[in-house]
Amino acid sequence: MTTTNGSNEAIPTLQLLDPQGNRVTTRGTKGYRDRAAALTAEDLRGMYRDMVLTRRFDDEATSLQRQGELALFAPARGQEAAQVGSAHALRPQDYVFPSYREHGVLQVRGLDPVDRLRFFRGSDHGGWNPNESNTAVYTIVIGAHTLHATGYAMGVQRDGTPHDKHDGTAVITYFGDGATSQGDVNESMVFAAVNEAPVVFFLQNNQWAISEPTTRQAKTPLYKRGEAFGLPSLRVDGNDVLAVYAATQEALERARLGKGPSFIEAFTYRMGAHTTSDDPTRYRTSDEEEQWRRRDPIDRLAALLRAENALDEDFEAEIKAEGDELGAALRTGVRALDGGSAVESTFDDVYATPHGVVAAERAWYEAYDAGDPPASQYAIADSAQGGAR
Repeated sequence: MTTTNGSNEAIPTLQLLDPQGNRVTTRGTKGYRDRAAALTAEDLRGMYRDMVLTRRFDDEATSLQRQGELALFAPARGQEAAQVGSAHALRPQDYVFPSYREHGVLQVRGLDPVDRLRFFRGSDHGGWNPNESNTAVYTIVIGAHTLHATGYAMGVQRDGTPHDKHDGTAVITYFGDGATSQGDVNESMVFAAVNEAPVVFFLQNNQWAISEPTTRQAKTPLYKRGEAFGLPSLRVDGNDVLAVYAATQEALERARLGKGPSFIEAFTYRMGAHTTSDDPTRYRTSDEEEQWRRRDPIDRLAALLRAENALDEDFEAEIKAEGDELGAALRTGVRALDGGSAVESTFDDVYATPHGVVAAERAWYEAYDAGDPPASQYAIADSAQGGAR
């Protein structure tokens, strides 16, 4: 398959499932097709379930924000295949560093749906303990978490985790097309490349950085940015869950075997708004949106499952019932959220071992919260270090 950019340049794009739900046989893709062929009917049904529930979560969260129950929400409608397909390629020991729109990844990783919305309600700085699911909390600062992912991957190397595709640990970080213009993303690829860190850079190119189209962000396909740093790089059809799964599985195996980082560009489309404060009708046409609705990733996988006798009315009814339960649990759970964890918990996991400056800053905050702050938090920190700053 080829796609085009704003200059109508043909761009090679891995596709294993076309928009009508037909398996695609293309020269040079046998290795990826073999990976997809290894997925059982139950595997595919599991992906379909996660995609449908991710969209239900998305719709419910958007409604909650419109009702004033969330301060903000970043919808992921249209990007379900990119997120669910890649997450299904992960293993429990792998570590995930998301941005703020990876609701499908969190669905696959098993995070509680209500916890996923604590941050958007403003009741918690994160929402979950990252080490319980090997999934970091959402990051709003664009691209900053790619540095965290690279650092963690370098730590995996230094901790001596076996580089074995069965037992090793790999790291994956998700970001959008706009983030590729950020210095942090480019710097993280420098460090990852020269250290051969076991990390996968997963770009979800939904073609819009808020209101800025990709054609005004780069003159060349975005996957080539990975190539520029020496990373094996590939563009996949981001609405094709099979292609996404196969490409991500390959990249993770490369990381586990000690062969360094990879870069995947999942070419997809943000079918909704950037966030609930955005109005996409101001910068893109309804014709464009309709064109991408016809490439809906959930409809595509559903067509394949029906053609292969793996999707029947009973299973669809089962998923709908599960979605209804999810919706009810979200509405009840979000409205019941209190202030969340104590602010003091912010200081708990800054470093792996006790740190004098962090301890001093925590003491200052606790005194401040009690209504009796010291003259300066920096004076306490200086005392903890035994001298001036």
